[in-house]
Amino acid sequence: MTHPNAELARFAAELRFEDIPDAVVRRAEDLLVDWLGSAVAGHGARAVMSMAQFAMHMGPGDGPSEVIVNRRGSSPYMAAMANAAASHVVEQDDVHNSSVFPPATVVFPPALAMAQSLGASGKALITASVAGYEVGIRVGEFLGRSHYKVFHTTGTAGTFAAAAAVGHLLGLNPRQMLHAFGSAGTQSAGLWEFLRTAADSKQLHTAHAAGAGLMAAVLAKDGFTGAERILDGLQGLAAGMSSDAHPGKLTDRLGQRWALAETSFKYHASCRHTHPAADALLQVMREHGLKAADIARVQTHVHQGAIDVLGPVVNPSTVHQSKFSMGTVLALAALHGYAGLGEFDRHFSAEDTRAFCDRVSMVLDPEVDEAYPQRWIGKVTVHTHDGQVLQGRVDEPKGDPGNTLSRDEITDKAMRLAAHSQGASPDEMRHALEQLWNITRIQRMGRLLP
Repeated sequence: MTHPNAELARFAAELRFEDIPDAVVRRAEDLLVDWLGSAVAGHGARAVMSMAQFAMHMGPGDGPSEVIVNRRGSSPYMAAMANAAASHVVEQDDVHNSSVFPPATVVFPPALAMAQSLGASGKALITASVAGYEVGIRVGEFLGRSHYKVFHTTGTAGTFAAAAAVGHLLGLNPRQMLHAFGSAGTQSAGLWEFLRTAADSKQLHTAHAAGAGLMAAVLAKDGFTGAERILDGLQGLAAGMSSDAHPGKLTDRLGQRWALAETSFKYHASCRHTHPAADALLQVMREHGLKAADIARVQTHVHQGAIDVLGPVVNPSTVHQSKFSMGTVLALAALHGYAGLGEFDRHFSAEDTRAFCDRVSMVLDPEVDEAYPQRWIGKVTVHTHDGQVLQGRVDEPKGDPGNTLSRDEITDKAMRLAAHSQGASPDEMRHALEQLWNITRIQRMGRLLP
């Protein structure tokens, strides 16, 4: 076993807590706390509650694994699906730039669910999660830009991330992990077409990826076999889903380059493709003392990926669809200083929001496009009513590793998300966060919320 699939599987199977640098462990804790805020924020969302109801009807109505949005217990499989759907709906979960992949929503739900079922330690959960991040990110990078034009990487690469995390908790050997990857990959799915009609599919993508990856790992533990070259084989994932795959990305500096540490937090409650332009617009407004009423039009200079994902949304009809509208996000940022959950809920369809939205356009920018996805540069040209033409530029949007959130900011964000959804009381959330900030001391993972 010397091919990239096998090398990646070996890494995921053999990773030890002691192998992980302290800074990466701390970053994993940051990402886990950030994820819980997004998961609790999914409470009450119609699509999420549908998924939770499905879990209760189709799986056991009680079990060792926590369904966060309804405080029920179920099997690891059903809890993983429900929690994955919950943590992706408000668009506040993390993202890794060069893979265009949000690992948290497909790594932590199955890892936590299986850890609770097994009674695994906090260190075991962190180690498994790091394995999931490293695998999922590399698969996303491997699949390339062509993949992302049609396929939602969260749903495709996400199956491998989930399989790696759960497989590590189950103690799969490298051969078994390779088979788990084969079973995960053959279930990879997720298409962007849902954006055109504001469908709920995005939550299904994460739920399916988490569940499929978990199932693949459990089956592999029992001897179930999967394709050994599912990623780069003649009829593997890349053959069907990519025209610019990069096999070398799968094993890029394994154990030396910690891709998890490159992951970004989301500041605005919207698709990450909107964040660079929103930050650049806010920069221009601050520097020149502008109000929204002063702005005649905004041209955003973007990469092709932003056009592919955001372009289909021309007249957003729901809160969730509006988070994929460049015009709506910039309108909320300009009018309210921030595109957060409250701003979307209260103002996404307001008259002044729609009016500003109509004044926003996207244009392909060669510099921005060439830098993407390694760097997500924000560039805007702002035209004012009094004839000024102003340029804005942000090289590291708020939340990127070089412009990251502090632990206090992460805690505050999680508390705000919980308060917004009323998915947990302040005391309940503080108790849960205290557990996660000290997770490496936990000997046996139990429930986070009462």
